[in-house]
Amino acid sequence: MDRLRTYLGLSTVGDSAVDEKLTELKRRKILRRLWTGLVIVVGAVLFDQSLQTVGFSFRELITQFPFFLEALPQYFPPTTYFGLPFIDVMQYWQFMIEADLFGKSQVTMAIAFAGTVLGLPGALLFGILASERVVPYPFNFVFRLTMSMIRAIPALVWALIFIPLGGVSPFTGMLAIMVDTTGYLGRLFTDELEEIGDGPIEGIESTGAAKTQIISFGMLSQVFRQFIAWIAFDLEHNVRVAISLGLIGAGGLGLELDIQRKTFNYTEMMACIILIVLLAGSVELLSQRVRSYLRDEDEVEKTGVLEAFLSAPRKIVESAAGRR
Repeated sequence: MDRLRTYLGLSTVGDSAVDEKLTELKRRKILRRLWTGLVIVVGAVLFDQSLQTVGFSFRELITQFPFFLEALPQYFPPTTYFGLPFIDVMQYWQFMIEADLFGKSQVTMAIAFAGTVLGLPGALLFGILASERVVPYPFNFVFRLTMSMIRAIPALVWALIFIPLGGVSPFTGMLAIMVDTTGYLGRLFTDELEEIGDGPIEGIESTGAAKTQIISFGMLSQVFRQFIAWIAFDLEHNVRVAISLGLIGAGGLGLELDIQRKTFNYTEMMACIILIVLLAGSVELLSQRVRSYLRDEDEVEKTGVLEAFLSAPRKIVESAAGRR
């Protein structure tokens, strides 16, 4: 009992206080268990309802699996080199050249890059005005609400909305990414501005600077690196969005992938997928290098893009071995 009192910080009080403390601890423990059980039950019910809604069935998987196995040789066309079985990568390469997939990769990249750049001014404007440090509450809520409404509508839906303006084209996809960037990147900018220190702001204010000078030199100067890092991350995200927009006709690799899907040309589909992986992976690697550099990490981490790309397989193997 004396040890328990010391542990609970009640060594100088009577037994009644100890009993009360123990009762309170037991009550909290029971409540935690009840809440944990309730969360598990609710999660299980929602999961079961979700499976029923999507029509999940093990029987369907087992029935359709042989058809999937029959299609695999079309995804990975077999051939032999020196008498050994290999994947016929030349079929992929031939289709890439014939369908000009490299040119369509440029279209996808152009949609993402142009949309990101055009969305930056709006993201910066809304991001600043939505900060309570710049526009007092509740007036800043108007800009927060605007960005929330933008984010509530997926980029795919924005592209459909803009069809009367630019048709089903890469131009429409660029407009969709521009609006999407304004909402998502603007919110990230706002969050960064809310976390800056007050010291530089008060220092600029003490000089009698104007509001725009306070924002530029007292606020934005503190988050410049974070803004660049988020822009690189958003460009990486927008490349994937541009690929998805191609599935509805916005051009680029996504459009070619959708055409081959509709005609059940699985080998050609895989060629598109290979280029999509290479394009998205390259942009992600470049974005990661930019963010790593801006974080002021050790020189060991500040490797070049090519070096990082070549060392990626080794790092993956080391990571997998470490987890074991």
